Amino acid sequence: MPSQKALHQRILSRDNLDLLMTELQLGGRTLLGPIEKDGAIVYGAISSSSDLPIGRGDEQAEGYYRIHQREDEAVFGFAVGPDSWKRYLHPPRRTLWRATRADGTVRAEQISEPSKYAFFGVRACELAAIKLLDKVLLDGRFVDAGYARARRNTIIVAVNCSAPAGTCFCSSMQAGPLAESGFDLSLTELMDGDGHRFLVEIASETGEGLMSKVPTRRVNKADREAAQRLVMQAAQQMGRTLQTQGLKGSLAQNADHSQWEVIAKRCLACGNCTQVCPSCFCTSVEDHSSLCGEEAERVQTWDSCFTGQFAELGGGQVRETTASRYRQWMTHKLSTWFEQFDTSGCVGCGRCIAWCPVGIDITKEAEIIAGSRQAAS
Repeated sequence: MPSQKALHQRILSRDNLDLLMTELQLGGRTLLGPIEKDGAIVYGAISSSSDLPIGRGDEQAEGYYRIHQREDEAVFGFAVGPDSWKRYLHPPRRTLWRATRADGTVRAEQISEPSKYAFFGVRACELAAIKLLDKVLLDGRFVDAGYARARRNTIIVAVNCSAPAGTCFCSSMQAGPLAESGFDLSLTELMDGDGHRFLVEIASETGEGLMSKVPTRRVNKADREAAQRLVMQAAQQMGRTLQTQGLKGSLAQNADHSQWEVIAKRCLACGNCTQVCPSCFCTSVEDHSSLCGEEAERVQTWDSCFTGQFAELGGGQVRETTASRYRQWMTHKLSTWFEQFDTSGCVGCGRCIAWCPVGIDITKEAEIIAGSRQAAS
């Protein structure tokens, strides 16, 4: 895992970006980064910069996402899409163990899929989300062995955001747009009269080893000032804000607010928000066996607090209505996470807003329930 201390900075030219990407793939490591697929920018296997969505930007609003062509050749000129790095650290489907019976003997084996990754292009909000998953799956009393293995074997190359979407509010959550920790290397993409280049922050010995094999130059004052301007501009261009002061208590005290029912009239309880959220971690477990009775396996899959079975206990359903399920999701993210993990469960990435089919905006609904604004008639 990345260390937290920054070592130093270098300038990497755009022409040498592929050399860094090659170094990241050595030792059988799978390089993962942004790609354009099915009308969205998602994460997948890459091998060179030609696989990246160069010159592409995006437009996001409530229930709306579109990719467009930029007027430049920016490598990271877009915000986050529907995918998150959670897909690789905490997969949507994972076989935990498998058992077979032959000649009267049952043999069971725990499945540990090898995972050596290099994440390329991780935004600050996503680093914050990974830190949240660490609290749940790695740092607590019960460690998720698969997650721990993937985290231990993953190199992280972050990128500072320069083009936040209309749904972004990471600055409200103190989760961006500047990547401050949790990475081996971070990149700030600069395009100006001094050329197309990246200011590289080296924050671990692993990152230092990688950069020692790639041609770079020293950072000058103009480079630093340009990088600082980009991050400041991104912070000022957030499409959303969320007033977090007092929010935890306000949500906890408004379990019977009428707005929950107003939301429920629109909400489809489809679970899209939990699927695209980079920090939702809930799972269920299924057991399967072959018809002949010779094989069996246990599979872990993502689950959602919007599904009926998720809230089913011995005495029946504890959250029967859509209103109660949405309330559970929002109050957990913005309020009760503090009781469990001493932090908010939201990083302000805005995915739940853009990918909600009916365009429910968590920032607007939270403010209504907290009493800082009135519901639209």
